[in-house]
Amino acid sequence: MTGSEWFDALPGGLNRYFTDLYLSLRSHPGIDLSAIAFGSSEAGGRSWGPTGGSTLHRAFSAFQDRTDLPRGAIIDRHFSLYGRSPLGRRGRHPLVVHFHGPWADESRMAGSVEFAARAKYWIERVRYAGADRYVVLSGHFKDVLTQTYRVPEDRIRIIPPGVDLNRFHTSDASGSAGTVLCVRRLERRMGVHVLLDAWPDVVAAHHDARLVIVGTGSEEAALRMQAARSGVGDSVTFAGRIDDVRLASLYQQATITVVPSVALEGFGLIALESLAAGRAPIVTDCGGLPDAVSDLDRSLIVRAGNTEALADRIVGALAGRAPEHRQCRAHAEKFSWATAAQRHVDLYGELTS
Repeated sequence: MTGSEWFDALPGGLNRYFTDLYLSLRSHPGIDLSAIAFGSSEAGGRSWGPTGGSTLHRAFSAFQDRTDLPRGAIIDRHFSLYGRSPLGRRGRHPLVVHFHGPWADESRMAGSVEFAARAKYWIERVRYAGADRYVVLSGHFKDVLTQTYRVPEDRIRIIPPGVDLNRFHTSDASGSAGTVLCVRRLERRMGVHVLLDAWPDVVAAHHDARLVIVGTGSEEAALRMQAARSGVGDSVTFAGRIDDVRLASLYQQATITVVPSVALEGFGLIALESLAAGRAPIVTDCGGLPDAVSDLDRSLIVRAGNTEALADRIVGALAGRAPEHRQCRAHAEKFSWATAAQRHVDLYGELTS
């Protein structure tokens, strides 16, 4: 497995997925597994070096990896820019590519100039070309792969992610009444600005409502200013970057959570974490987010970017119109890492049979 960064080195959805999948596969019987990414590695894993430095330098460092692999070994690549070629001294190795999102489009959303975004698109096309299998988390990203990157549909497998059911657990406690938790990178496409636009209407209906926003990013200053100007800024707390112990505690304190993404959402691991902690997540209809909750309660899905709809659903949830703790936990248990790992093992078996 080749990734971007180990989760402890740089928290984020892709890195959480890569790290947790590695740990699950490592404990699976019959798997001889190695994994490498930037930053301090998990036990049994390796590192290409520290997370700092230019992207170009790190890409070159990763591409230069010449670890000898046994004949028939499968390369499972989790970030298009980093990772060795499938060509090795013992011939070509089967290649699996995990598609976590369109790097070029994400760059556009972050304000990248068009020339740079187009360059990233062609780098992705080259790095995806010729893979034996592609893994996506949702049907939405399967469509992106086929339509935007021209990947043959018969090579794509949809494997939903898992959630650590031990790290995030529920309790019968109801949490702090009126507390809403939002865990997101503070980037425009994550939709936190829409949540802040909706928040005054929530406070108008529930005067004791509190919003806790966890995360950092390039939009943090603008979002703090937006909250301050809203007239209800004293009900909003920016918690910054926190560790898993603190995050688990905040889930227990919350009544509900919100995932207000407006673009390029492959699945939303954070929604599964909320469910595992017994807290219903209100999500948008962006990308693969509905896949996390549609079989539980479709009313938890609102139109992306619709401030009024988001405010109304939060108000309803704070009034008790949301799945209760045990329902949420039971739904999360359908997304265990053991199940996700077994589906990957089955996929690898397609390439070695």
